[in-house]
Amino acid sequence: MERILFETDPDRYKHWKLEFDGATAILQMDVQEDQPLHDGYVLKLNSYDLGVDIELADAIQRLRFEHPEVKTLLVRSAKDRIFCSGANIFMLGLSNHGFKVNFCKYTNETRLYLEDLVEEIGVHTVCAVNGVCAGGGYELALACEKILLVDDGNAAVSLPETPLLAVLPGTGGLTRVVDKRKVRRDLADVFSTVAEGIRGARAAKWNLVDGVYPRSQFEDRVSDQLQRLNESSSRNDGNDPIRLEPLGGTYTDTTIEHRFVRVEIQPEERTATLVLQGPGSDEPTDAAGMRAKSQDLWAFRAFRELDDALLHLRFNHPTVGLLLLKTEGDPEAVLRVDAALVAERDKDFFVREIVLYMRRVLQRLDITARSLFAILEPGSCFHGSLLELALASDRSYMLDDPDNVVTVGLSELNFDVLKTHQGLTRLETRFYGEPNQVEELRGRIGEALEPEDADELGLVTFIPDDIDWEDEIRIAVEERVSLSPDALTGMEANLRLPGPETMATKIFGRLSAWQNWIFTRPNSTGESGALTLYGKPARAEFDWRRT
Repeated sequence: MERILFETDPDRYKHWKLEFDGATAILQMDVQEDQPLHDGYVLKLNSYDLGVDIELADAIQRLRFEHPEVKTLLVRSAKDRIFCSGANIFMLGLSNHGFKVNFCKYTNETRLYLEDLVEEIGVHTVCAVNGVCAGGGYELALACEKILLVDDGNAAVSLPETPLLAVLPGTGGLTRVVDKRKVRRDLADVFSTVAEGIRGARAAKWNLVDGVYPRSQFEDRVSDQLQRLNESSSRNDGNDPIRLEPLGGTYTDTTIEHRFVRVEIQPEERTATLVLQGPGSDEPTDAAGMRAKSQDLWAFRAFRELDDALLHLRFNHPTVGLLLLKTEGDPEAVLRVDAALVAERDKDFFVREIVLYMRRVLQRLDITARSLFAILEPGSCFHGSLLELALASDRSYMLDDPDNVVTVGLSELNFDVLKTHQGLTRLETRFYGEPNQVEELRGRIGEALEPEDADELGLVTFIPDDIDWEDEIRIAVEERVSLSPDALTGMEANLRLPGPETMATKIFGRLSAWQNWIFTRPNSTGESGALTLYGKPARAEFDWRRT
């Protein structure tokens, strides 16, 4: 399969139109039928594939950094009487299992980023549903704060995956219906099994939408809603925009190369080594300096590069099962950058956005379907924000050699800032059964902790000495890649998400696991399965046994 690239910009969008009207951004879905990401299917009725969603994710990111004046976002369709018919079914039918699951994971992440606009920066979101709104189309609407539906006897919202395709809505639809919109579960049961969906007043009564208006009034009611939300937005519009420039990475079958992030892939061993280079000594420590450096600012660029590398590994290198995480650089430089981010983030929108972006990238790392081993060796800088890479890992190995001292360290960013999908920090997740340990560690901020101290404090898993180091790492790697990737993915997803359950953990932990299973069942993807036969004259044949 051709390599998938994840960078784009509004001038290259094929499927979305991003326009602005004062403090309102208007994002119109206008999917071009003949422009799919891969050959073999047509994107009819505003159905989407991964290429459509890559553009959506880019647009959301640009609203945060490049358009600080925006206080409301209107998501709508440019096509008459069609909002969105959801993920393209023929694309799913042609895709292999791994791509289907990764596609669902990416669209889930993008919908969460859309919800973050409201939660994190006060940008309100409105979805204007002007017609058919099915499956992933309704899931896109559900990610918005308000849903307004035209009442013309034709427009409806629906989640038809169960009756039509024998699968589940893949982008959090079931969870958002009952957890976010708080639809009664018996009504949600009816809604999720009625392929044609729910229209008009009933959709509003069941709380599937926030308002239903006749076509003659629809545009005025949408404008009224936007005006009210503009007036209530908490976003400060007095900030200068920050341009998102292309990263310019290079990609081969065995390497991903960026300025601060490089990945070396060993296809035969099914492993990859990701090295993140720490900051230099000249990083600015005030907001004005950070803005002046913007595109080259380490905290901004390095995490953009990390995000890009994680996506490339996910989609373009599916057989890589183990990711070895390493860092290089000066620990003190990392701590200086962290201290500057903490000091300036409540004063400057750009600095705050950087910290929030770091959090989102680390959350993507948390749910990456790869085993993660952190390797702490001479020259490492697993301190502060980069210690989060080790805390996110399934295991960490730290060399204990008095002649080549390796240290770890904590900064304020490890506490209360870079939270996981559970709403906990990675320290709180790590010490879920020992909450007092987190407060004890707060008193060690800024210290360079050597292996014995790091081990005693529970910050690393193993501290082999220089004699055992190479053998222990080699054996651990060989053992890990010999295990079933399916079992490991399930095991890691369970172990990485302890503590309270949130809508996001339900989507990634529960829904992803069920979807992963259902996509392999013959009732959906077998020769006579509903997804396989969609659009064909034959009828699906089900194995009626409940398992």
